[in-house]
Amino acid sequence: MTLSTLATGPRPLLKIHSRISTVLSFRTHNRPISTNGYVWRSSQKPWGQGYRSLGIRREDKSRWERRAPLTPEAVRDLVNQTGARIYVQPSTKRIFPDSAYAKAGAILSEDLSAADIIVGIKEVPESKLIPDKTYVFFSHTHKGTPKNMPMLKDILDKRIRLIDYELMKDPATGKRLVAFGRFAGNAGMVDGLHGMAHRFLGLGYNSPFMYLSMAHTYRGLPSAKLATRNMGNIIADEGTHSDFGPLVFAFTGSGNVTEGALEIFKELPHEFVPAEDLPKLVSDKNPKLNKVYGTHLKVGDYTRKKDGAYSYQEYLEHPGRYHSIFADKIAPYVNTVVTGAYWDSRYPRLMSNAQLRDLQLKQQQGVIGKGRMMSLVDIVCDTRGAFECLSHSTNIEDGFYYYDAINGVEHKDVEKEGIQIMGIDILPAELASDSSKYFSSVLYPHIKDLIHPSANAVTDLSPMLAGATIADSGKLLGEHASLESLLPQAQSSPERGDKHTVLLLGSGMVAGPLVQRLVQRPDVRVVVASNVISEAQALVAQCNPGQAESVSLDISDKPGLERLVANADVVVSLVPAFLHAKVAEVCIDQRKHMVTASYVSEEMEQLNERAKREDVLIMNEVGLDPGIDHMSAMKIIDEAKSSGKTIESFISWCGGLPAPEASNVPLGYKFSWSPRGVLTASGNDATYWSGGKKRTVSGDVLLKNHFPTIRTPFQGFVFEGLANRDSLKYIDIYGLGDLNQMSTMFRGTLRYQGYSDLLYGLKKLGFLNVNDPLPSNIGNWIQYVNHVVTGKIDESDDWKMAVQEKLGNEIMGTKVAGALQYLLAGDNTRGTPSSPTSLDAFSALLADRLCYLPGERDMVAMHHEFDIVDSRNGKKEKVTSTLINYGSSTGGDTAMAKTVGLPAAMATELVLDNKIQRRGILRPTTPDVYLPILAQLEDQGIRFVERKQDILKGSKETVLIPSGSGIWDA
Repeated sequence: MTLSTLATGPRPLLKIHSRISTVLSFRTHNRPISTNGYVWRSSQKPWGQGYRSLGIRREDKSRWERRAPLTPEAVRDLVNQTGARIYVQPSTKRIFPDSAYAKAGAILSEDLSAADIIVGIKEVPESKLIPDKTYVFFSHTHKGTPKNMPMLKDILDKRIRLIDYELMKDPATGKRLVAFGRFAGNAGMVDGLHGMAHRFLGLGYNSPFMYLSMAHTYRGLPSAKLATRNMGNIIADEGTHSDFGPLVFAFTGSGNVTEGALEIFKELPHEFVPAEDLPKLVSDKNPKLNKVYGTHLKVGDYTRKKDGAYSYQEYLEHPGRYHSIFADKIAPYVNTVVTGAYWDSRYPRLMSNAQLRDLQLKQQQGVIGKGRMMSLVDIVCDTRGAFECLSHSTNIEDGFYYYDAINGVEHKDVEKEGIQIMGIDILPAELASDSSKYFSSVLYPHIKDLIHPSANAVTDLSPMLAGATIADSGKLLGEHASLESLLPQAQSSPERGDKHTVLLLGSGMVAGPLVQRLVQRPDVRVVVASNVISEAQALVAQCNPGQAESVSLDISDKPGLERLVANADVVVSLVPAFLHAKVAEVCIDQRKHMVTASYVSEEMEQLNERAKREDVLIMNEVGLDPGIDHMSAMKIIDEAKSSGKTIESFISWCGGLPAPEASNVPLGYKFSWSPRGVLTASGNDATYWSGGKKRTVSGDVLLKNHFPTIRTPFQGFVFEGLANRDSLKYIDIYGLGDLNQMSTMFRGTLRYQGYSDLLYGLKKLGFLNVNDPLPSNIGNWIQYVNHVVTGKIDESDDWKMAVQEKLGNEIMGTKVAGALQYLLAGDNTRGTPSSPTSLDAFSALLADRLCYLPGERDMVAMHHEFDIVDSRNGKKEKVTSTLINYGSSTGGDTAMAKTVGLPAAMATELVLDNKIQRRGILRPTTPDVYLPILAQLEDQGIRFVERKQDILKGSKETVLIPSGSGIWDA
């Protein structure tokens, strides 16, 4: 083989055997020979041999992004060794100046359209993607990240070949070859140590960490390491403060990120201890404080099965069998956690917010030492990931925030309670020079491959580059084809097999808006399962073919329920409230998410940890009340907290009512859903806080002791109200802090005036009795009323006089008798009572006689009142938020159906779109849930009117006293 044959072969990259290396060196006129023994020939012509041209784009995603994929030195080598044209888009913030690239032989050009291949670091705006090019950058598309799907769609439309650095892996080992991980670890550790300085100072302590700055302030990594070493010398000389005991840093992960963090940590005087020795270290009465301590955690240190066993292989294959013991075994003994391990939702979370709250409570009690879990340096920035408290990424210029888990409050006041959290998602950019030089060195040989004249089709590329190619010629390649369903255009006409399946359990009065909302999405198919198949069929009949189907199901048929749940993506439970926990158990077993509009019961709450272990989300209380009440309240509460304000008083009222023009019936009330729940709620005990003390209303007298006058900013409405269950539990649910610091915490139910006294009279007569069974020989409603009032089963009018006698109140006796006469008017045998108890029969009677007539509409009223204090200046203001929404009077949806069904549907969509990262038994009290739902409700005309008014100094506090109307005391 001659030298000329070598030079004109299919590829210019040739391994040179030692016996001819000197000849080659002579014949190539001393052109560069790389250190790995490969020779890259260039033509004697300026731009020869047909190499493809390369463009280096200017980074524009963040002002902090100064990195470059190739250094000027790499560009010089490419030009010298291949003769390729290199175009560089000018940039005044790039870590390497434009002049250095020009000197290296690059062409400075704003327009990169002449380049065949364009390389960068971060995502490219759609408007700047040039058709028919090859792009190489971190696209963050291969996992289906929703925000980047429009960009991927544009890449396909423009027939761009997309190669992603993140997928450049050794085909044999699967190890990433091109990455910035080590520098993320370097910068993250420096920033984390700097953050600790501020946290210590906020707690009132000076510390050696004060002498370390953020990583970006140093010219390069050597300078940052030197500063860390100097700070470590202070620790060695002066020690750390004894109030905090030994300072312990816990590191997760074993890859480049962790190695980079440890590289910085080891510049300090340090000692590593195994996780099992942490309790002994922290309890040492005479700890050595002239060094810091590290523990490099293995998965087995913080993960176990229920029986205490652990197998790493089993953990990888069956993560659902494991749960985290981090909160008990690690967190009480460490000051700072540094994450270097990426988290996957299939695996147990290391620490939930609930567990963090328990730890912070124990710190308040002195059970756990000061400063433990004071800082989270989440270098991998997995939001709502291994540590639930990382709710969002942070910026370099504002890298830290604090989370007070006891009160559920995020804030930025370094002097207040809470764990310090850092989640900067662009850490390598802080060490722009070092990270760029390293990145360029590992990328360089692959760029050579890519610009080679023969690298035309994907099949011409090396296995590594081919494997990193996501898209080419308008198509998604290989396993990336599954991204098709996530692209914007894929939502126009998905095949049935690509659709998400939502299983709806129940077909009652609020199901219609939910079904109609969900089937508007062409990627969703709804299965309505009901024991009243005619109702399910009616719901499905309103949908287009293929959008929905109905099936018959008795919820007690567990095998049948399990089969349906197994085939669903999300389950929506609208069955009676007492059945939700049973449904949830099946969902957890099948690892399916669930949504329901009902309150969290004790049985449901007990499933929390089990749901978390199985990575299951059970979203509860996402209807009207509960639901919209939580979301609208939390919006104002969180806004106040973020402004450094506190909630001194919170009062919330809600009611589903007839519109005023349809309220001309006994009770001033009509039913668009089952009356039974309304009637039983009138006997619940209620607890609330007002006037700075706990107040209780017994369920026996709840109706009698109502609140006679409730006003809202809408002067046309005057209501009365009832205290609603336990208001005090919402102190914690809403994150309102210390109850003793509040004047009022109250949740109540709205009714038109007169409702409570009338229903109390009916209750005294026995119509709400659930203890005694009804005789089976009651044949009509008059007999039913006679039996309840007089104990006889006949059709006489004796009940009328008996009402007066039993009630002993002439005014109310007349009103109650008149109400019963109204209910008995018309067909006395329609819906003949066949119910087990008096209350069940009365529910059937009310459903028949107090239903909405054609042309009538219902109404939902909700009203919040907040007294908010600005702790900085003592200024107080009253904020009100009021919703009035009407149902349709022309046969459309009721207001109750809309305000229950639509939020539940919207929550279901958030689950389908993976927008809720938390797991366990949840309520819609976090911004990731309530903000999108409130915005979408407003689009549907369900909107709140908010008003603010200053509270003048000396204004008298209003104390809520359920005095009733007084008529029963006359």
